Amino acid sequence: MEVPAGQDGIQRLLAAEKEAQAIVAKARQARTERLKQAKDEADREVQAYKAQRESEFKRLQTDDTTSSEELAKKMADEADASVKSVQKAISEKKSAVLDLLLKHVTTVG
Repeated sequence: MEVPAGQDGIQRLLAAEKEAQAIVAKARQARTERLKQAKDEADREVQAYKAQRESEFKRLQTDDTTSSEELAKKMADEADASVKSVQKAISEKKSAVLDLLLKHVTTVG
């Protein structure tokens, strides 16, 4: 059976349309796969960055805790030294102050 001349052109157009649809579908699939790969790669990078920042944060917390403990110990030592210094000054001047008070109390006008 012979295909009329007009029908041959329609058949070729339909075949070309099917081929174009297949190419578009393949391109869409490839684009979807590339987007998925990009998303997965971005997620991995985000997780790596997050792990790095958390590690750094924990290190800084440890350093700050150590620094705070050292500072508290240093301040306590300085306070103890200051108290001892005041107590030493009191004990050194105690007899002189008592003598001065006794002199003024016992001396009449």
